Amino acid sequence: MTFEDTVTLVTGASSGIGLAVAKELVRRNGKVALVARSKENLDAAVRALGEEHAASFPLDVTDREGLAALPAKVIARFGRLDYVVNNAGVNHRGALLDRTPAELAATLETNLVAPMLLTRAALPHLPRHGVVVNLASLAGKVPVPHEAAYSASKAGLRAFSRALDVELEGQGVRISTVCPGPVDTGFLGDISNVPNLVFSQPMSTAEEVAAAVIEALEGKASEIDVPALSGKLATLAYLSPGIYGRIRPFFERRGARNKAAYEARRRR
Repeated sequence: MTFEDTVTLVTGASSGIGLAVAKELVRRNGKVALVARSKENLDAAVRALGEEHAASFPLDVTDREGLAALPAKVIARFGRLDYVVNNAGVNHRGALLDRTPAELAATLETNLVAPMLLTRAALPHLPRHGVVVNLASLAGKVPVPHEAAYSASKAGLRAFSRALDVELEGQGVRISTVCPGPVDTGFLGDISNVPNLVFSQPMSTAEEVAAAVIEALEGKASEIDVPALSGKLATLAYLSPGIYGRIRPFFERRGARNKAAYEARRRR
């Protein structure tokens, strides 16, 4: 599918998955509106992608007034808006009692409230072929201990997406989700803080997740898991919590081994 003459708004676009999505869209002749907090990083991304294909819109997605005004600004720059990719996210890992109320609230505000509000702001501007892709997580299917708020935010984002997709039936606009497992980007942060369970599944690249986002934009699925097999395991786990409880120690041990191997590779 070519994205020629289309415009996609991508949040969290200065690095990682968001930047990989932007690169793939530009490769397919699309135009991209890049959103992130750092103007410096966004401007560097625009230079790399080409100013004829990309524009930067520095914004913290927790700025509700800024989100409400964003679609109109993109249209003023490019003349249209076809797609939205809600990718910006945050994860304050650790035991719930070790996280501050502000950190817990920020997780929900960034990962759930912001995509809801940006989707609401964009919907009146999207054409009948428009698509909103929300980056959820396998943690939204199988909640991860020590990532309780993050898991809740991603479960909520999946529920929001599924409900809204049905709500918009007959209007032409689709809502889709992409649910990655662990992704080898800076989002992982301090590896020592990442729960072993996260590493029990194969690590994906930003480009592999970007390919899933493109697939979602093309209309091939309402929800895509990355990797697909991990998604099937996650589905089994939340449909059968008793089975999940019995097999979780196995995945915890496997995750610990994978995590140690990953840390060793990073130190080389």
